[in-house]
Amino acid sequence: MADAPKPSATDDPLLAAYLERRANLVRFLAARAGSLAAAEDLAQELYLKLAGRERAQDIGNPTALLYRMALNLMLDRARGEARAAARDSAWRQTAHAQVAGIDVADEPAADDAAAAAQRLRQLVTAVRELPPQAGRAFRLHKLDGLSHAETARVMGLSVKAVEKHVSAALKALTAKLGPRLNS
Repeated sequence: MADAPKPSATDDPLLAAYLERRANLVRFLAARAGSLAAAEDLAQELYLKLAGRERAQDIGNPTALLYRMALNLMLDRARGEARAAARDSAWRQTAHAQVAGIDVADEPAADDAAAAAQRLRQLVTAVRELPPQAGRAFRLHKLDGLSHAETARVMGLSVKAVEKHVSAALKALTAKLGPRLNS
């Protein structure tokens, strides 16, 4: 299947106006955006928009339309950045506490996080060392959240057999890791 023909400057007055006035357009955008890098990004985005669109039949003033499109892209980007800033600010207010005007993360202490990571590694290792049926039943029921009946269907066992496997797995893990496992 052949690719659709790309618009060329000779076929498209809007694309021709863009190519002819690109440098002026970048200056126009830089003056409003306050950044040459942002202006270059916007000019590139405008080109992609022009090159990927359906060609209009008649454009009365391609230069005016080109500048209007560039300004709209800049405004859309500014609105998106404002929404992102508002969303980030709301998240920061929800997820962080402030002490004397300084953000304080509401996270566990580093030593608590390290201890939790170590306990998790020990649990993963201990679950791998369980007998195959008990390990599978434990993973399906406790980790994947399946009920005993659903675990029994998946494993092709009776509900009673699944209960025994899960119980045996819990006993083995508790003996190896301590009583905090059941909580």
